[in-house]
Amino acid sequence: MTALYCRGPLVLTFVQPVWRIVLWAIAYSCIVIVSVVGNVTVIWIIMAHKRMRTVTNYFLLNLAFAEASMSAFNTVINFTYAVHNEWYFGLVYCRFHNFFPIAAVFASIYSMTAIALDRYMAIIHPLQQRMSSTETKVVVGVIWVLALLLAFPQYYYSNTDQLPGRVVCYIEWPEYTVCDFKKMYYVCVAILIYFLPLLMMGCAYLVVGLTLWASEIPGDSSDRYKEQLTAKRKVVKMMIVVVCTFAICWLPYHVYFLLHQFFPDMFEEQFIQQVYLAIMWLAMSSTMYNPIIYCCLNDRFRAGLNKAFRCCPCVPQGSYEGLELKSTRFLQTQTSVYKASRMETTVSTVLQVGDDVEQPNTVPTHNCPGRKYRATHS
Repeated sequence: MTALYCRGPLVLTFVQPVWRIVLWAIAYSCIVIVSVVGNVTVIWIIMAHKRMRTVTNYFLLNLAFAEASMSAFNTVINFTYAVHNEWYFGLVYCRFHNFFPIAAVFASIYSMTAIALDRYMAIIHPLQQRMSSTETKVVVGVIWVLALLLAFPQYYYSNTDQLPGRVVCYIEWPEYTVCDFKKMYYVCVAILIYFLPLLMMGCAYLVVGLTLWASEIPGDSSDRYKEQLTAKRKVVKMMIVVVCTFAICWLPYHVYFLLHQFFPDMFEEQFIQQVYLAIMWLAMSSTMYNPIIYCCLNDRFRAGLNKAFRCCPCVPQGSYEGLELKSTRFLQTQTSVYKASRMETTVSTVLQVGDDVEQPNTVPTHNCPGRKYRATHS
């Protein structure tokens, strides 16, 4: 993801007035500050509180890390290059600058995809075994390995060149007679880091939404069942908002890239720099919305954010105990005595209710012929 589009070392240059540069600088600075502070706080909330270390939250941790990193390492550099049309940062950072954003976006969207699939399995197939903490970390590792592999061509073909009066950073794609490698690569990237995962998440959340909202709650349902259903709906609602925000922010960027590959003459007009800065701002701004969404739609993240920013006068003094001490409520829901001819079994199931806490897949029981008890939660 380069700030300027190049044909070899030839880079189009456009000059804009100082006042416009200042306004863009303020806009981009807001992204970096809000994104880095918000996502680092999310990482702290998950890492510092044992009850927040769930399957869903591990993927949210990975998402926060990817977004904070991309915002810190690429947003300002991207803006500087787009405005000044000159590369000041050397060959090594040129390669990193072109390489890391694709890897970070891949890690972000596939973390969201993993959450969608986890919610799907928890709600649609509740008797299936859920991922453990170790398996979740392995999945995160695999996501990053695939992300680095996908982004590697941009690292390998990145280069800098000295033009009259300035240095440029560009990607020198190889030319093949059989196919246009550059065009094929960008189409594959758009499919793999945008359209395909969004299609998967859309299908998963459609089925989950129909299951959670289309069916009516039975009139004689216990309070435990209603609370669990409400908790599941809250988690799914929050993730749908996160996914929709990501999709809206990145759609213009991918359309812009694809149009540039097939209609390059459209992008030689002077106004295109302003269009690019606006589209890039919208895409980069996706890194700062998630902490705000978590704060608005999740009680525990809101409690953690209130704790982190308790010194600020505008932050309400909420109950931090809700994050650690009162984050779960244990309800004794079933004590049944089953008698067989030669044995007596007492099954006591304690169910943990929380809006984003993963529950154990099974409840251990004594051996009871012909019966197997399993507690499943989301």
